Amino acid sequence: MSTTFNHYTNIPDVFTALENAHVAIDSHGLERKLHHLVQLRASQINACAYCVRMHSKEARADGESDERLDRLVVWKQSSDFSARERAALAWTEALTLLDHSVDYRPLRAALREQFTETQISALTATVAIINLWNRIQISAH
Repeated sequence: MSTTFNHYTNIPDVFTALENAHVAIDSHGLERKLHHLVQLRASQINACAYCVRMHSKEARADGESDERLDRLVVWKQSSDFSARERAALAWTEALTLLDHSVDYRPLRAALREQFTETQISALTATVAIINLWNRIQISAH
């Protein structure tokens, strides 16, 4: 049986940079509940149990309801999520699954109805970085 990797010990400077990236992204105006929904949804798709547990706990601590968290996995069929959240979740899924048949134009149009250009960029960075974290966590457990 092979032991896991301790990436934090092996490349601590990279993890410091990643943590600093979170601080920078957080300064661009995305509300915390939306941030948590995006991180949790990507983590669900990527099957990162560590991140699902962590982001669920953080979302609850910031006031998200159990009911909405329970239905996040079926957000498309649920009326619990606002147009803004739905646009962000659709973007999250598109950038996490990377299906080459996806037409990004309607997704970008929906985002522009709900977010500023800066917020869209911050949302995109949030999705990218949670996907990175998911892969790091999965590789180490």
